[in-house]
Amino acid sequence: MVLSRLSLPAELALGTAVLGAAFVTGVFLGRKVPQWLSTPQQRRGPGRRLLPPEDDPLWQYVLSRSMREHPALRGLRKLTLEQPQGDSMMTCEQAQLLANLARLIKAQKALDIGSFTGYAALSLALALPATGRVVACEIDAAPTELGRPFWREAGEEQKIDLRVRPALQTLDELLSEGAAGTFDMAVIDGDKENCGTYYERCLKLVRSGGIIAISNVLWNGEVLNKPQKGDGAVQCVRDLNERILRDSRVHVSLLPLGDGLTLAFKI
Repeated sequence: MVLSRLSLPAELALGTAVLGAAFVTGVFLGRKVPQWLSTPQQRRGPGRRLLPPEDDPLWQYVLSRSMREHPALRGLRKLTLEQPQGDSMMTCEQAQLLANLARLIKAQKALDIGSFTGYAALSLALALPATGRVVACEIDAAPTELGRPFWREAGEEQKIDLRVRPALQTLDELLSEGAAGTFDMAVIDGDKENCGTYYERCLKLVRSGGIIAISNVLWNGEVLNKPQKGDGAVQCVRDLNERILRDSRVHVSLLPLGDGLTLAFKI
């Protein structure tokens, strides 16, 4: 199959070059990260391994020369990993890439769907200007209260607009308020059963040239297997991956970072 060349704006072309380098690095190094950076799920997971062992010197070198984690982010990450379901948090290398992309496109407004303790929201807030805003969607207030002291420590609490209710309700409210096409970036890290609906809402809310990021798109390697009865999450992830691949409204890169990260650039 021959893919036609695409004419891209300068900002998007530069971003694509950056992502190309990230993709090559990810393919070479794989998915499993060192213990001090990885999630419990990644450390224990029986799924398909794409990375060398966590003590691989080259992988350690790459991380040691790449990660610039703010002290508040580091503290929040460590605390989050101690919590039940802490492995649902976006990995630090994913969050750093998204923050850098936010800087690249000069983002002012971002969505974070499935904030949990707000690690990704804080990473984005740190990348936004003083007038920036992250609308953080989380159905449970308890984990966000764990994160709030770290938002305050970083001096970014005022940028994070936390909405504690079902994410679809928040997204529909934003659309009804006339916010379509006003967001620069959206991060989807919520329940997989609704990920397709989140994606469609975000396509309406994000501007042309903006970015939609979806995490856990490899689902610990289970996307390779036929979903078992009752395992709707795997089927939802597989369906969304196929949908985005064929979606003419976006340019797409699926990166083997963390448990898989899809970046959809809205045309």
